[in-house]
Amino acid sequence: MMRLYKKKGQHLLKDLNIARREVEYADLSNKDTVLEIGPGNGILTTLLAEKAKKVVAVEIDERFIKLLKNRLPKNVILIHADILKLDFKNLPRFNKIVSNLPFNISSEITFKLLEQKFNLAILMYQKEFAERMIAKPGSKKYSRLSVAVYYKSKCEILETVSRGKFYPRPKVDCCIVKLVPRTKKPFKLHDEKLFENVTKILFMHRRKKIGNVLSSFYDKNLITNIPYLDRRVDSLSPEQIGEIANKLYNSLC
Repeated sequence: MMRLYKKKGQHLLKDLNIARREVEYADLSNKDTVLEIGPGNGILTTLLAEKAKKVVAVEIDERFIKLLKNRLPKNVILIHADILKLDFKNLPRFNKIVSNLPFNISSEITFKLLEQKFNLAILMYQKEFAERMIAKPGSKKYSRLSVAVYYKSKCEILETVSRGKFYPRPKVDCCIVKLVPRTKKPFKLHDEKLFENVTKILFMHRRKKIGNVLSSFYDKNLITNIPYLDRRVDSLSPEQIGEIANKLYNSLC
């Protein structure tokens, strides 16, 4: 059996029934092109290929590339690459994403996926990470990730998957998550990049008051008219953080 590396987030799903449910959640047809990140031994890839027109499978581990080359159907495009370094513009166009993501890149790849255009994603995450994705203001798991996911998409945890369904066995259970990009954003922003930056710096200093954090990065004269300066970021809704970013934009302009 091939040696897998936990430090690289390599945990292979070994339950075929769970893989089948992932495919069902994706509601695939012969018109869909699916992106799969980290196909591993291909347990999910083969099922996707049976339903979709085309599967684009991106794998970083050369050992799996060699294993899959002669095993996968002809409608699978197998790409040997690091998904985090890959320019999505160079990939075949896809409209859905179905992946058991490598756990060690969950955060980086999620932020990257939120910048892409697609109709639906069915993704496997560690449970704690999935709960952060849907966390509400005031909770300990509320984070920059929660705000970004809320602004960009509708997110739902579909089911919890026992850690015993993977090899090697991870330390925590996992969740299947459904992401649907929003066609209309929940609130208006003057500058999305500024909103992202403000959200990032506020959560980097989540125990400090908003005013103290912003005054460390911006001229104090620019933040006098900004609301919620006496609050902490984990008590603010995404809409309120957006309001801060818009006020700061007006001050900067």
